[in-house]
Amino acid sequence: MVGGMKDADRRKLLAGWLRGYGGLIHKVVRAYAFTPHDREDLHQEIAFQLWESLERFQGEAAVTTWIHRVSLYSAMAWSRRERRHDERAQFDEAVPSPSVAGTDPRLDWVYRRIAELGPVDRSLILLSLEGLSYRDIGEVLGISERNVGVKLHRIRRRMADRALSEVNEDEV
Repeated sequence: MVGGMKDADRRKLLAGWLRGYGGLIHKVVRAYAFTPHDREDLHQEIAFQLWESLERFQGEAAVTTWIHRVSLYSAMAWSRRERRHDERAQFDEAVPSPSVAGTDPRLDWVYRRIAELGPVDRSLILLSLEGLSYRDIGEVLGISERNVGVKLHRIRRRMADRALSEVNEDEV
């Protein structure tokens, strides 16, 4: 339980969370923000929202569940705000997403496909890639375990179909 902590203790806890779960946060940021500047902005927004949410964390959910939830909801809200204020925030297939130096082009392809998904589907696939169980994903997103399975099956099918169609286009 975090409520009633001193600011210094809250800062220490948040710093530990950001260090320990930085990879998880990075994946969410990369799926929702497509330029280095936007990635930095979104990372800061998620860190701020985690700070703001510390008082509400009661330990009833696992820390990873809490961080996933706050990160994803922050990213979805940030994405909606950015789209409203800046038309450039719309993902455009004609302008490739910048690669992080040294990343695998296949990984870039996966992140571009994830970016094309709607917010809930994007969250589902990210949580799945993070290795969460259907039950845990449902808990983070507030949907049933069965609904998670159905939605993930459909998302994976669409992504596989897309990959096949791109391979077939390249062969022509």
